[in-house]
Amino acid sequence: MAKYLYEGNLNEPVNYRKKGSIEYYIRGTVKANGHTYERYGIKTHFIEAGENYMNLIQQYIIPFIENGDIISVSEKVISMCQKNIVHMNDVKLHQFTKLISKLGKKTDSGIGITEPYKLQLMIDINGLGKVLYAGVIGAFGKLIGKRGLFYKILGEDTAGIDGFYNHSAFEVYHTIATLNPKEPTKVCNDIYERFSIPIMIVDANDIHVNILGKCALLKNISNENLAALIEDNPAGQDDEQTPFIVIRDITSKKAEPYIPKKPLFAPSV
Repeated sequence: MAKYLYEGNLNEPVNYRKKGSIEYYIRGTVKANGHTYERYGIKTHFIEAGENYMNLIQQYIIPFIENGDIISVSEKVISMCQKNIVHMNDVKLHQFTKLISKLGKKTDSGIGITEPYKLQLMIDINGLGKVLYAGVIGAFGKLIGKRGLFYKILGEDTAGIDGFYNHSAFEVYHTIATLNPKEPTKVCNDIYERFSIPIMIVDANDIHVNILGKCALLKNISNENLAALIEDNPAGQDDEQTPFIVIRDITSKKAEPYIPKKPLFAPSV
């Protein structure tokens, strides 16, 4: 079951704010590491393949950032900028893949191996034998209460395949998939070197948060503690277009008024 599960877009009008030209949404507070942090989802345009992520930081983050803020950026944004994508037309779908995709199970967080093209891409990357082995071990693991073995065996790059979703609010993601960003730690360090902004690249959904890269300034903060800052996936799973989350320490300050979207499921309900 998902750790958090919301229905629809997280961008509630009551939480909308604007600072100059920057539109953003309050995403509430979280307590972690003895501090209180407020999160802000920065509204962007739809980011196309080949855009420059340095320009995006300059456009959307620099006008909003305050000293001490941490930026969480969706891995999909960096992958799109790097053109690290696969087009459905370039994936040769085999009949056997169609067959075994029917054995998968849809989850609350999205589509996995039940999407034949996504499964075919996994096979193309890992080989049929390894994917079948991971499937068998994964199924056995679920029987004994150990989930996630399928992706643990296939690795981070396979778990990071995102796309080929015919239900996506963005038509472009019906026929493309993004792969994990190339050299995510280097990307974070390059951004920090240019803008002096502590930044991390994350793969987050309603089940888990995976820190793919972080700048050197954040190296002494564990991935577990960083993930705790966005454990409820404040970037959202729908068509929010808030891939940049600004995380601000407000321990000694008052939080902005915020009315949360009621989750269908959360640890506290």
